[in-house]
Amino acid sequence: MSGLLPYCRFLGIIVVVLFSIGGCSEEPSFTGPVLKWYTFDEPSGAFVQAANTCSRESGGQYSIDMVPLPADADQQREQLVRRLAARDPDIDIIGMDVIWTAEFAAAGWILPWPEDLADTVIQGRLSSAVESATYEGRLHTAPFTTNTQLLWYRTDRVETPPETWEEMIELAESLGEIGAIQAQGERYEGLTVFFNSLLASAGGSILDDREDQVELDEDPTRQALQVMQRLALSPSAPSSLATSREDQSRLAFEAGESTFMVNYTFVWPSAWQNAPDIAEHVGWARWPAVSKEHPSRVTIGGLNLGIAASSPHPEMAFTAASCLASEENQRLAAQIGGLPPTIVALYQDSEVRETFPFADTLLESLKSGVLRPQTPLYNDISLAISHTLHPMRSINPEQDVSRLREKIRRALHSEGLL
Repeated sequence: MSGLLPYCRFLGIIVVVLFSIGGCSEEPSFTGPVLKWYTFDEPSGAFVQAANTCSRESGGQYSIDMVPLPADADQQREQLVRRLAARDPDIDIIGMDVIWTAEFAAAGWILPWPEDLADTVIQGRLSSAVESATYEGRLHTAPFTTNTQLLWYRTDRVETPPETWEEMIELAESLGEIGAIQAQGERYEGLTVFFNSLLASAGGSILDDREDQVELDEDPTRQALQVMQRLALSPSAPSSLATSREDQSRLAFEAGESTFMVNYTFVWPSAWQNAPDIAEHVGWARWPAVSKEHPSRVTIGGLNLGIAASSPHPEMAFTAASCLASEENQRLAAQIGGLPPTIVALYQDSEVRETFPFADTLLESLKSGVLRPQTPLYNDISLAISHTLHPMRSINPEQDVSRLREKIRRALHSEGLL
């Protein structure tokens, strides 16, 4: 989710104004309750318009009021956890990062979806998105938007995009200073995402199938760490790698200093707005693989809709959230908000494809995407990973497999402070 926010900022001001003008004259009167939808402050106006549309379609039974949360995902989680733990009755619908599902469900802060509505909100959705919304076999959130990273590269410098990380690093080194590779190396969630994608691409996973024991098989874990170390020690790594997040990567790429970048889809409209001369030469490809024997598997993100257990109107909230996650509103979020939909058919929609000319590559990546561990202790596990692997230049692939395994084992047992 966080990777999409910068894009929204670029379109937000204009679109918010347009929808504010258009929406004022259509405000209906309601006899039912006002449902509060706590979600990130989506600036394009797509969420506000969806809330208004669903309010009107309720026939006066309810209205939906969007309550904006901070842009930073960690700050969103902190505020929600505090309110939900106190059983705040002001929250009805929650815009939830996909990594919160297990934690919120296990704590009893969100309600499982009724079976009849659950069937409706998962029909035609990406299986990875549905999986992200499920905890212990029950749907706890409605898949709404999704995202994942692609490889972006300069077509005026590279004829054919590299298939593997080793190919990309060698090609970047051959180009000299302009061959830099932009990636996310700061000690934060983005570094955990980077490791998770490399590990899955090498055939490994962080936890076992039951999500309660450390997996981290020796060979795939070492391969993932070798790629991180190789990149960090290469002259193609930018000097800012250890402090780089998604937006820093974007800015450096738009400055023309780099030939390659792994990042989310918001970089596409951003480049056309901020650096059109460079945007003309930007191509996209699937995220690089660890080896040619196995296609890459990239970590899935996105936003799902949960119903607060403390909501005084849970039945209406489920109905309202079903409307918010509808095909019409996912198309709107894609077109004006740049948020990739979870409905597979929308990737063939002509208007959505106009927003995402890379729709086929994006859909292919999403279909083979990988989730982060679905455990209530995910936050501690992510901290253990990002703290252990930062900075990437200090990674020792031979020693850090066992070190990483022990740190995650301790996180799973809530041992030690990070």
